[in-house]
This record gives sequence, C-alpha cells and structure tokens, in this order.
Amino acid sequence: MTGTLLTLHGTRVLRCAPDGPPLDGERAALDLIGDAFGQDAELVAVPAERIGDDFFRLRSGVAGAVVQKFVNYRIRLAVVGDVSRQLAESSALRDFVREANRGSQLWFLADDGALDDRLNPAGG
Repeated sequence: MTGTLLTLHGTRVLRCAPDGPPLDGERAALDLIGDAFGQDAELVAVPAERIGDDFFRLRSGVAGAVVQKFVNYRIRLAVVGDVSRQLAESSALRDFVREANRGSQLWFLADDGALDDRLNPAGG
C-alpha cells in the first residue's frame, strides 16, 4: 500500500505518501486504484509533487488516460498541493482544473484542509 487510509466526513480516503512513485501514466494509476480497492477507499488523494510533469501537459494525453482509469473504476482522485507553477504555464490547464473542480470525480486542492472542506457536506 502506498498511503494511509482515513475516513473524512464518511468518505474512505487513501492518502498517498509524498515520497511514493509518481502518478505518471496508466500503469501508475492502476497501481493506485488497486491499492484503493484493497482498502475499500472511495477517493485517492495524491500529493501534487507525485504527479508526473506530463500529466500537466494536456497534449501528452497522460491526464486524460489517468483520469479515465479512475472514472472506469469509480474511484475519485484528488491532487493535493501547490500546482500554481503548472497553472501559470498553461491556460488550457487552468481551464481543465477549473472544470475538474466543478465536478466530483477529480479535484485539485491546495492542501489537506481543502480536501476536508470539500468532503464536508455542511461546507463543501
């Protein structure tokens, strides 16, 4: 397992360790999904520093492939941490993040507090 299981506001979250392997493609996504299934987690929270650079280059297709794997297996994904550098470099990425945060499948959140807030039915 690559993280810690916790329950936030009734949601079972697999919080990945910051020093684990990068989320840089479909194989890495499937590894995390397998860990999530093994722990009966509904959401995987991955530190932003573990997200591979190609994920943030939308033309590479990595983000789409990774997110599609999570969707197919009905596991939500949260990227937790500072992605301001990547956002500053791409208006397409800014649009992608904005749209993702409007939904429930993929979120980009500044920190663990933002994840807690987002999962809190009273505040999120």
